[in-house]
Amino acid sequence: MFGKVFSINQKTVMDAIMFFVVQTVILVGISTTLVHVLGMMGVIDGAAGSFFEGGSVYTMIGSAFVLLLASGIVMSKGLSSDVFSIILAVAGIYLAWTTGVLLGLIPVALLSTFDARK
Repeated sequence: MFGKVFSINQKTVMDAIMFFVVQTVILVGISTTLVHVLGMMGVIDGAAGSFFEGGSVYTMIGSAFVLLLASGIVMSKGLSSDVFSIILAVAGIYLAWTTGVLLGLIPVALLSTFDARK
């Protein structure tokens, strides 16, 4: 079931929606664990809030996640010469930084539907 979600082949719209949901769950787990560990180490303040209410720490972690995910998709599919793919990746990172990570993952999910260059 999840093998098709993580493959770099061309996806359908339902595959893109499943990609969005799975990456959101992974992001919530990674960021919550990271904030807890950094809070225990004293690197950040313990009052970071929850993932869905936002916060500067979660925004930074989420934006970095969207950056890594978008750049991984662009590089693995060979879309670095496609201007629209780069615009979608930058739009996803911008939306993740300014409005929220959940909105920033939408262009990345759309980016995952593009066909890989041969």
